[in-house]
Amino acid sequence: MNGQSATHHADVVQAAIATSDAARSALVASWRRSLSLHGLDPAERKAPRRLTEGELSEARQRIEPLLRAADASLDRLYLAVGGIGCCVLLADREGIPVERRGAVADDGTFDEWGLWTGTVWSEDSEGTNGIGTCLADQRALTIHRDQHFFSRNTLLSCTTSPIYDHEGTLAAALDVSSCRSDLTEGFVNLIAMAVGDAARRIEAENFRLAFSSARILLAPVAERSAGALIAVDADDLVIGATRSARLALGITQQILARGLPAADILGGSVNTAEDLDEAERGVVQRAIARAEGNVSAAASSLGISRATLHRKLARFGIRRPH
Repeated sequence: MNGQSATHHADVVQAAIATSDAARSALVASWRRSLSLHGLDPAERKAPRRLTEGELSEARQRIEPLLRAADASLDRLYLAVGGIGCCVLLADREGIPVERRGAVADDGTFDEWGLWTGTVWSEDSEGTNGIGTCLADQRALTIHRDQHFFSRNTLLSCTTSPIYDHEGTLAAALDVSSCRSDLTEGFVNLIAMAVGDAARRIEAENFRLAFSSARILLAPVAERSAGALIAVDADDLVIGATRSARLALGITQQILARGLPAADILGGSVNTAEDLDEAERGVVQRAIARAEGNVSAAASSLGISRATLHRKLARFGIRRPH
């Protein structure tokens, strides 16, 4: 961008901040934060700040479990968007890309623009931009070309979605960025869908890894979102929930700490005596199934006599498989 264009963009930003109602425009609200809160100048031409190799290594280590969970989804997302001149970035909660996918032929261009691991894209450093503003607002968004705060970033188009960890806390941002001038609104919308889907897949995989010994169930929410997952332990207590499930079902860390029976959110008996009977019936059924119908073996595994097990089978109306 030449000096005249940069000055024009800076004037547009200043005028919008002065005359627009920031409460009605998320973009102008971000521009205002960039100018007033973070003390940035839209005409600033200094290159983005970059971490040292040591600092980047430490940043990667801090979210290593999430990086493992994200690996396959990053590859899949890049396969979808790499052919149209985009790169994929996974940034930590501080707005620092710690993982990247891109075409070797485009590496020089993206590196020059700062679309690279270790570059600081937080809103307080780079003003309004896809990664930083997504993290600041905690929402999926696209910052397209002259919507950026800095004039030097107005050739970029960045589509970003927040990623939440297994406790529902903001953990990262997934971004697809492009420097192409011919990126149409239709393409941007398709990219936004792909980024959102990939972010939910990363959250789900991270959740499964965090609760690897639990049963992972789809929560009964109105939208039937694939991201609304709960983790249930061997005692049928909910021990974890994704952000989508927490928001839909009102689950908090305090509720999980007190103990939340899965039946309370999945539906089922609320009669304690009936619950005990159902629990015992389930134990007996599983023992019979594992013993392939052999009553003696099932009784031995349960630590009861064969006669006692026969009485329980009759009581619960359980038939042995033939």
